[in-house]
Amino acid sequence: MTAKDLIKITLTLVIIYIIGGVILTGVYAKTSPIMFMGDKKDKEAALKKMMPEAEVIEELGTWESHKKKAGYYVAKKGDEEIGYVVESYGKGYSSYIKVLTAVDKNFIVQKIEILKHGETPGLGDEILKEPFKKQFKGKTLEHIKLVKVETKEDIQAITGATISSRAVTEDAVKNGVKLLMERVGGKG
Repeated sequence: MTAKDLIKITLTLVIIYIIGGVILTGVYAKTSPIMFMGDKKDKEAALKKMMPEAEVIEELGTWESHKKKAGYYVAKKGDEEIGYVVESYGKGYSSYIKVLTAVDKNFIVQKIEILKHGETPGLGDEILKEPFKKQFKGKTLEHIKLVKVETKEDIQAITGATISSRAVTEDAVKNGVKLLMERVGGKG
């Protein structure tokens, strides 16, 4: 191979990479707003699902949970505040777990929902199942703690998925409820 052949191959590859980069930039520019609007609609639907009795759910502010931007919201029926929803993250075994937590105006948990995770299928993804999520209903801040034994007062860990269970319970939900109590003036 001569120097001329090497230059020809190099220039061909550079041109191909430039064309590929331009195409990817164009695709991203077209799809980014669509993805943003889709995420926004998904979040609005998830918030409504958390507090279906609310007529309006408004953002109160944002906070950082594991260096990720998260929001907290007030749910209203008429002029009355009926509860709050907080978005938070927990550091799981193999991913950050994105959680929504709904509380009433006394900061008692009404419902949690796992929005995103990358936990191990068959183990960590057990956090998605209703038996685990239902344990949170009616819990106050002091009872949002993970235990490895059968319990009605606290949250029972999923066997084989303690890290994922802890990420949801003590990292995402508990920290989210604490934040709401601090920011919207709740008493513990």
